[in-house]
This record gives sequence, structure tokens and C-alpha cells, in this order.
Amino acid sequence: MDILELTLILSQRLGIIATVAFILSRMPALGRVLSRKPSTKDKLILTFVSGGLGILGTFGAVEIHGALANSRVVGVMVGGLLGGPLVGAAAGLIAGVHRYFVGGFTAFSCGLSAVVEGFLGGVVYRYWRKGLIPWHVAWLAGFAGEIIQMLIILTFAKPFSEAVELVKIIAIPMITVNSIGVAIFMLIIKSAVEHQERVAAMQAKATLNITNLILPHLRQGLNENSAGKIAEIILDTLGVAAVAITDRKKILAHVGTGSDHHLAGHPLLTKATLNAIKTGEIQIANKKEEIGCSNPKCRLSSAVIVPLKRRQEVIGTLKLYHERENSITSVNLEVARGLAHIFSTQLEIVELETLARLKTEAELKSLQAQIHPHFIFNALNTIISLIRIEPAKAKDLLLNLATFLRYSLKKEKEIPLREELSYVEAYLSIEQARYRDKLIVNYYIEPTVDLDIPVPPFTIQPLVENAVKHGLKPKIEGGEILIRILDNDDSVVISVEDNGVGISNSLQRLSEKGSGLGLYLVNERLKRFYGEESTLNIQSFPGIGTEVTFKIPKKYALKDVVFSYSS
Repeated sequence: MDILELTLILSQRLGIIATVAFILSRMPALGRVLSRKPSTKDKLILTFVSGGLGILGTFGAVEIHGALANSRVVGVMVGGLLGGPLVGAAAGLIAGVHRYFVGGFTAFSCGLSAVVEGFLGGVVYRYWRKGLIPWHVAWLAGFAGEIIQMLIILTFAKPFSEAVELVKIIAIPMITVNSIGVAIFMLIIKSAVEHQERVAAMQAKATLNITNLILPHLRQGLNENSAGKIAEIILDTLGVAAVAITDRKKILAHVGTGSDHHLAGHPLLTKATLNAIKTGEIQIANKKEEIGCSNPKCRLSSAVIVPLKRRQEVIGTLKLYHERENSITSVNLEVARGLAHIFSTQLEIVELETLARLKTEAELKSLQAQIHPHFIFNALNTIISLIRIEPAKAKDLLLNLATFLRYSLKKEKEIPLREELSYVEAYLSIEQARYRDKLIVNYYIEPTVDLDIPVPPFTIQPLVENAVKHGLKPKIEGGEILIRILDNDDSVVISVEDNGVGISNSLQRLSEKGSGLGLYLVNERLKRFYGEESTLNIQSFPGIGTEVTFKIPKKYALKDVVFSYSS
């Protein structure tokens, strides 16, 4: 057999190498190996697969002068290139021991070269820090490994003259074909990895696009209205045949194929859907019978059903349908799983936000309940004392008290700034009647301020009350309050300033509820409505006074509604 003929025969055996490479590229453990985070189990799998591939190379060998021209190096070197020196050497040992017991005058040298070449692949792995080893580096490693094998044969095979004759025949074919085989093997794996990354990128992009579109609807909770809009978005984005969303008992929405008979409000009948709700696990229906539609004309033939959870409790399902049987792909499955996770997370957030809102509102009502009895008692005493001596003023104070009480019962999320100011004026008019000349109130409002900008109710008044009670009341001679409203480029800045006795450090620590319930609640509401940039800023100096400032952004988001405001 001449060199060319041997080269052609060995080249034909590369088909086996390519097949094994393809199979290996589909193994889940390969992903962890390529990320260089393999478990011990992953390393053992790679070792035995690579060693087995080396043995397969021996079985496919061509006998030449009592020796074997083979492709054993491809398996063991790839083991080293993928798993490191230990994996490569161990795979080489498996293949090498098998080669040794096959026999022949090159048995020991070929067995030894398998271990050395596997270890050499591992050394390349150890020093290559740029990710998956490219094909040209793998080719160089295979080329060098086969040269080393020829040198080992010349060194250890006896008689030397036969070893020389053997190397003359097998050197060029084995160095050429096996180095190309190593390169092809790594190229196939690289292609498979890149394909998986493209699929993952497509999945992530689809999930992200859907997420951006469905989040506003998920904020409404899971009901027939929101489910219908969400299902339409998913259908348009993914291009599946139909999308359905259910709760635990009935269909909330079904859009696409079958929407003429899969109707919202109908009870759940599909066994796979009921299993998903019962077990909390993803269910796949690959056949029309598994979907279980009673309509004989229904074209839905396969589906993936993903349970929707809130705090680990299954509250419904998301279903993606296809018109062909057995057409649920890994991309469909992963996108459905990702969407279900988004549903669950967002529904939990909505629940927490609802609880937080109810908690804040309850605290606000509690604050109002504490304020009103004392304030009303003091206001009525003041009005009674004025009825005979200043009846007109007493009448005005009664009207202001009515304004105060009517306003405090409001339940709106936001009101115009001018309405909040009228409430403050009503409150201060009563307090000024009580304290007379000891309480002076001034307003400075820039002309460009638009007093129709929406603000949460009961925002400025607690700050004014805090200035009266904690700043001016302890001061024998009384003092002055200045309410200042300035127009900045992107916000309206509101401040309440007094020249009273100042407040303690504990009242300035707004993170502590015990530091002053009024200030704490105002600060929490501002954070919830506008974010951290609008929280209260308190500056206070003993004996000099206190200034409390906050911002109302001209463009901001309140819960469930985005407001854009420009003066």
C-alpha cells in the first residue's frame, strides 16, 4: 500500500469522527465543559467518550507491516483540548491500554503516544485562555502530536529498521489526516456552540420584546381584559398558531386558531392543562388527542403548557399552540418558560405594590384620625370665642374648617397644586386665629409656576403642621412660616421654612417611622410616586429654624399611569 492510497483510506474514516463530533456537540455536559465549569461527572463523561473514540480509531485502523495506521489521536487529543491535561491523559490511557493489548511491534510506543498526545492537548487547553480553541490551533496541536508519535515509534519500536520503514509509509498520511481530523472535530463543536448561542440570543430577544409590551398590562393583574391583550402581544411576536391564558378554573383569553370555540370564560377541559395546574410542572401535548378539544374541526395539534405561579402557588397557565403535531421546539419551550417566570415575578411585584399602597393609605388615615380630633376641638373653641366679638371672622373660620374637613376626606391619587395650597391656607387661617400675632405666614410663588401640576393630596399640610407644632409652638414669641414654590427647568421645588426652635436629629431620620409619623408618611408617599429624587430634604439648626424641601418632577410616573407635564 502506497502513501496516497493510505491517505485516502484514512480520510474516509474521518466520516466516523465527524459523526461522533456531532453527537458530542449535542450533549448537555458539553456546555459546562466549554464554559470551563465542568463537574467531576462531566469530566468523567468526557474522558470515557474521548477514550472510546480513541479505541474506535484503533478498530478502524489499516494494518501496515505488522503495525496499525489509525486515527486514535483525534479522540484523545480532543479530550485534552476540551477538558485539560488530566482528561486528555486519562482518555489517552484508556485508548493506549487497549492499543497495547491489540499487540504488534509498535504496541507499547503507540499506547504511550496516545497518553502523550492526550496530555499535549490538555497543555494547549491550559494555556489557551480565549475561550473555545479554534480549528487552526487544534490543527497545529494535532500536527505536533502526530510528529511526536512518529518520534516515539522510532525511539521505542524494535527492530529499529522496521520502525523506520513503517514511519516512512504512515508519517505523511497520519500527520496530514489526523491533524485535519482534530481541526474538523473542533470546528463541528464550535459551529454547534455558535448555533446554540444564536438560538439563545433569539430566545432572549423575543422574551425581552414581549416583556416590554406586556408589563403595562400585567400591572393590572391577571384578568380577562389584561389576559386578552397579553395573549394578542405574544401571538403577534412569536408567530405561533394560538395563545391561551387561564386561571385555575377557566380560560381567561384565547387568541389565534380556535378562538371561535375556545372562548373566554369556558371551564378547563384539557388534561395537560389540569396536570400543569396540579403538578406545577411544564406539560407538552404533542398530539391533537392530548389537547383534548371536543370540536372535530379544531386545527390545534400540539401545545406547551406552562404553569403561572405567584409565591410558588399555581394561579393559572400560559399555553402556546401549533397546528402541526410534534412541533414544540426547544426555543418554544424556553420562551414559554421565560415568559412564565416574568408573569410570576411581575404578579408578585403587583401584589407587593398593592399591599404597600394599602399600608401607606392605612397609615395616612391613621394620621388623619390622630390629627382631626385635636385640631377640630381647638378650632371649635377658637370659633366659639369669636362668635360674639367677631362674628364675621367666626363665619370665615367655619367655612375654612369645612374646607379642611371636606379636603381630608378626599381619596384621589393626585390633585392640582392650587387645591393643595387652598387646603393649607384653610388650615393656617384657623391656626392664625388661635395664635394671633404669634404666627405669621408668607407665600412666595414664582409667576411661572403652573399651579395645575398634579401632586399627591395631604403633602404640604403635614409639613406646615410640623413647622407650627415643633418649630413655632415651643417658641414663646412665636414666629414666621414661609411657603416657597419655585419653578425649575425639570421640576417644581416646594419648601416650608420656619424660624422656630429647630427639630431634633431623630425627626430628621426619615427612615425611622418613630421619628415623626407625618414626615415619615409624606416622605414614603413621595418616594412611591416620584422616586428617590423627590424625597424630603430637611435642614434644621437649633434656635434658628427648619426648612423642609421636596421636588415634583414635571415628567413623572404614578402607579399604573404615566403623566407628562410641562409648564
